[in-house]
Amino acid sequence: MKIAMLSPIAWRTPPRHYGPWETVVSLLTEGLVDRGIDVTLFATGDSHTKGRLVSICPKGYEEDPRILPKLYECLHISEVFERGEQFDLIHNHFDYLPLTYMGMTSTPVLTTIHGFSSPGILPVYKKYNEKAFYVAISEADKCADLDYIATIHHGVDLRQFTFRSGHGEYLLFFGRIHPDKGARECIEVARKTARKLILAGIIQDLDYFDAHVRPYLDGQRIFYVGSVGPDIRDELLGGAYALLHPINFDEPFGLSVVEAMACGTPVIAVNRGSMPEVIVDGVTGFLVHNMDEMVESVAKVSELDRLQCRKHVEKRFSAERMVQDYITVYNRIIQQPNKRKNHRPWGFRETLSDSSDHKVVRITVHPAQYLSHHRHSRRVEHWYVISGKAVVTLDGKNVELTSGQAIDIPMQTWHSLRNLGQEDLVLIEVQTGHECANDDIEGADDDHCRVQRTDHQTVREEPYPDQARCAVSCGDSA
Repeated sequence: MKIAMLSPIAWRTPPRHYGPWETVVSLLTEGLVDRGIDVTLFATGDSHTKGRLVSICPKGYEEDPRILPKLYECLHISEVFERGEQFDLIHNHFDYLPLTYMGMTSTPVLTTIHGFSSPGILPVYKKYNEKAFYVAISEADKCADLDYIATIHHGVDLRQFTFRSGHGEYLLFFGRIHPDKGARECIEVARKTARKLILAGIIQDLDYFDAHVRPYLDGQRIFYVGSVGPDIRDELLGGAYALLHPINFDEPFGLSVVEAMACGTPVIAVNRGSMPEVIVDGVTGFLVHNMDEMVESVAKVSELDRLQCRKHVEKRFSAERMVQDYITVYNRIIQQPNKRKNHRPWGFRETLSDSSDHKVVRITVHPAQYLSHHRHSRRVEHWYVISGKAVVTLDGKNVELTSGQAIDIPMQTWHSLRNLGQEDLVLIEVQTGHECANDDIEGADDDHCRVQRTDHQTVREEPYPDQARCAVSCGDSA
């Protein structure tokens, strides 16, 4: 299974501090690679992965103001889809824009919808609803107008979060400083409960920060510590008495909520969006409807068993569970019939030019795969290797070819090809002769069998030495 993983390029994958989408992409990519799946990660050039990394944008555009977001987004997405035929599936985490590139490839596209920034983007999702596959990250975030192949909750790497059994002393806000996330409401709760409050996260709305957060930062009870990375996140989440999550929108998931519970820290959240799917009310935290209820719940946090928070995450929100859920979806998509007519067990072919007197085909052969023994009666072929290492067999004699080398395949010559390398073998095949049609094929009986066809009738011939002739057709010459 060969997966192209399309990550956003606002931040590095994985992010240094903020970047929830990039965080999920990294966890999924590394988990897939650990299970032996061939993953190519399309992300920023400074990203880290155990898989293959392909990058057009050197750094995240949120980290380097010299990078033009729209320019690099176009180049980044097109790079994936121009290479689409190399993969069994493209997994898009880049929102709606990549869907508009789907016409560039026959490879199926799976899009994890990480949320709808506004109803205005729905027309794109609706247009491609019957062509693409969609995964929702929560039941609450599903759109009734779209079809989904699955709902897959995010997972976290439990090794990055240390369980702490003791209740901490401070309240914690952990998220974007933006009206949606409720930093102002957290300050209100802290003041009413006379508890210390630490706020952590990127400032996404500076006017909001200046008006509703900065005036209350006193250095004694209310603190802002900026956007923190994994090195500080574990200690900050685990040391909290409770995570406050007074959201003012229907949040699609809430990764910080799961991360807090992984440390054993209960969460008090407004009962909106996906929160009922993530928090067990009265067990791993409290679901409230207003600030008065949130204030009342603060006193009850000490009654909760922090170990239940950890166990809840281990059972429902581990990275291993998320990875397995996606593998199940990948298999369902890839195994669907009639999705990729140009793909074969050994790789795939792309017709670059097709006229009455010649045909040009780009052929990609996966590692350790091969083109079967066959010959042609009405055409000759010329193979030119673009990349990789191959052994071509002509009438029983082997010829090794590498990048930049070529070989002619005369009429009536039995020939086959095998990829000897660890990467895809790519070659250009030029066909010339009386007829460059797919019925000019006579094949020997092997894993990718062929037979000769004349006027669309199967003709059984004498067997190729030591092999029997196939009785049915298995496709074209490559």
